[in-house]
Amino acid sequence: MRYRRLLPALAVCGLLAGCTLGPKYHRPAINVPPLYRGQSASASTRPSTASLGNEKWWAVFHDPVLQQLIRTALKQNYNVRIAAARVLQQQAELGITRANQFPMASAGAQVFSQNNPKITSAFPAFEEIGGQVNLSVLWNPDFWGKYRRETQAARDQLLATEWGRQDVITSVVSDVAADYFQLRELDLALQISQRTLASRQDSLRLTRVLADHGTVSQLDLRQSQELVDTAAEQIPALQLQIKQEENAIRVLLGENPGPIARGMKLTQEPLPAAVPAGLPSQLLERRPDIREAEAELMAANANIGVARADFFPNISLTGTTGFESYALNRLFSPSALLWNTAASVTQPVFEAGVLRSGMRLARAQEEQMLLTYKQTIIYAFQQVSDALIAYQKDREFDEQQERLTIAAGDADRLSKVLYQHGGASYLQVLTSETNYFAAELNLAQAELNERLALVQLYNALGGGWQQ
Repeated sequence: MRYRRLLPALAVCGLLAGCTLGPKYHRPAINVPPLYRGQSASASTRPSTASLGNEKWWAVFHDPVLQQLIRTALKQNYNVRIAAARVLQQQAELGITRANQFPMASAGAQVFSQNNPKITSAFPAFEEIGGQVNLSVLWNPDFWGKYRRETQAARDQLLATEWGRQDVITSVVSDVAADYFQLRELDLALQISQRTLASRQDSLRLTRVLADHGTVSQLDLRQSQELVDTAAEQIPALQLQIKQEENAIRVLLGENPGPIARGMKLTQEPLPAAVPAGLPSQLLERRPDIREAEAELMAANANIGVARADFFPNISLTGTTGFESYALNRLFSPSALLWNTAASVTQPVFEAGVLRSGMRLARAQEEQMLLTYKQTIIYAFQQVSDALIAYQKDREFDEQQERLTIAAGDADRLSKVLYQHGGASYLQVLTSETNYFAAELNLAQAELNERLALVQLYNALGGGWQQ
């Protein structure tokens, strides 16, 4: 009969423990465009779900040396390792928060001895030896769902931290690829400068011989020397940039500054004929920074429930049981059994506006996270559109620059032939050689820009973190 009377109370406790306060999370409505700006007209008529962002990074960057550099960076890069440590910290935070939902129990034991001398005949001397063993339990039933909301917020924050780590991985993959392409462009520019310098030194020696025999003027000799100096001054600057770029890549690898291995030449790095961008709606699921912002919004939404639960009574249940006796040999006898239970209810009455301010704070933080989430999405759409346009225009510029370089090379060779036969002045040779040298360097830069645009597009589409 005694247990039967407890059933209604336990049912009420279970019912109350099943409720949670605060709004349920729903993904906000986002104005998602049907297509990215910069997609071709054919793509607008037949939208495809295929996207470059779905590809693994080793399927986008084919250079074996570059692939090995990226693998090393993903293992050793300090930003990646710091992000992983943040995930472990948040996992521990989740464990601490989740523990509040459960009873806390502690056990203790005590042995004591006491000897009192005789004070008066009314208080004779005595000696006692006793012990105590007890088990205490404290439980704050989660009637209003406060601890469950806190756990939910911690779990959402853990999810945000994990997506933050994926975002760091994406950035590291893109940074290593971009710096490697930059290094290969500097190598190409150095090769062009050294080849041009050797060719101009040969021309200078020939011009000096002709000047000694009075065939050409001293002006031609000075102009030939100018060509040599123009090519020579580029080499130290390029060598400096190469060393600095190598050091930057080694830092991304988590290593001390040093040399970097080389793979394919810049012009040998393959480029896809077409770059599918996919649907903008897919970006909400693929980009780590968007998923991170949404997880933080979910955590802020759960914290509203935590603030709402503070308005309701806090109920605590405590209980202690054990054995206590002044004779150790009777410590665990039934007569030594002790126990006590208590229940307390605390209702906030006057908090000077603390609870209302806490609720306003939680709602304001949720509004901030909502705006941050929407802003992240808009920036993501902009980055994809900018990268699409850049890739298309850089490819067109590269094709035009290649034609210009071929024409400049033909003009350079023709001017030298005409000069040798007296049909052109050395000023024309100077101009054509200068134009050809500049065209070759510009073509190398155009090759680099096209590959950097591919890296930026891959990063903007949320690619690189998939392992």
